[in-house]
Amino acid sequence: MPLTSLLSRTGRENARLERIRAGVAGKVVAITGGARGIGFEVASELLDAGARVAIGDIDVDAVGKAAADLGIEGIELDVTSRESFENFLDAVAERVGPVDVLINNAGIMPVGPFLDYRESLIRATLDIDLLGVILGSQAAAARMVPRGRGQILNISSVAGRLPTPGLTVYNAAKAGVIEFSEALDSELSQSGVRVSTVMPTFTNTGLIDGLATNAMVTSVDADVIAREVLASIADVRLRVAAPRAMGWVNVYPVLPQPLKRAILRTTKSGEIFMNPDPESRSGYSKRIGQS
Repeated sequence: MPLTSLLSRTGRENARLERIRAGVAGKVVAITGGARGIGFEVASELLDAGARVAIGDIDVDAVGKAAADLGIEGIELDVTSRESFENFLDAVAERVGPVDVLINNAGIMPVGPFLDYRESLIRATLDIDLLGVILGSQAAAARMVPRGRGQILNISSVAGRLPTPGLTVYNAAKAGVIEFSEALDSELSQSGVRVSTVMPTFTNTGLIDGLATNAMVTSVDADVIAREVLASIADVRLRVAAPRAMGWVNVYPVLPQPLKRAILRTTKSGEIFMNPDPESRSGYSKRIGQS
C-alpha cells in the first residue's frame, strides 16, 4: 500500500476513534458480569475513554478485586434476581449517577452433547444468558424511559446466528437475546431509549477453555470486542457482529439446511463443541456447574 494511502487510512481510523471516545465520555455505564473477560475489558476501555463505570458480578471476591484494579465501583449482582438487579441499579445511581447505558454482559456457555445436560444446567444457562438480560432490560428501561434517554446494550454471540451441535442451549439463549433486543428497541423507539446488540465471536476468555478453533469458529482477544461495544454506544446500531468481519453470520439463518449441514461437516465445527478437552475445560466447567 502506498505511504500516502496508509497515512490517509490511519488518519481516518484515528478520527473514528476520537469520535467514539467523545461519544462515550462522561456517560454512566453499568456492566453485568464485569469481574472478568469481556465485561472487565469493556470497563477498562470505557474508563480510558472518559466514561464513568460500575461493574456487577455474582462472584463477590472477583468483582471486588476487578473494581479495585480499575478504581471503580464493584457491586454484587445476581442477574437472575429482579431484586438484585434493582439494588444494583439503585447502588450505581447513588454512587456514580443515573445509568445512561446498561451493558447486559453476564453469561455462561456450557458445551457438549445435549443429552448429557442436567436440568439444573439448562435452567442456569437460560436464567443467566436470557432471563438475566430481560430482567435487567426491564429494570433499566423503567428508569430510562421517564428521563427520555438511555441505552441498553445486550451482549449476545455469533452463536445466536450459528446453531451448532454441542451448543444447543447456549444457541437458544443467545438467539433469544437478539430477537428480544430487536423487539424491545421497536417498542421503546419513541421514548428516547435505544436497545442494541453486540454479537461477539468466540473470545479468548475462560468461555472457550478446552475448545479448538477453525475457519468458521475463530477467536479474538477481548479488547477487539470491547472496541465494538464502545462504537455501538457512541453510534447506536441495532445489531453488530464483533469483529465486523463476522457480519456474514446474519445471512447464515436463511441458507438452505443442506448447505448449513455441509458447512458444519466441512469445518467440523460441531466436533469442537461436542468434544472439548475435559482437562483444559475443567476449571470453567466447575465454575458454571457443568462438571
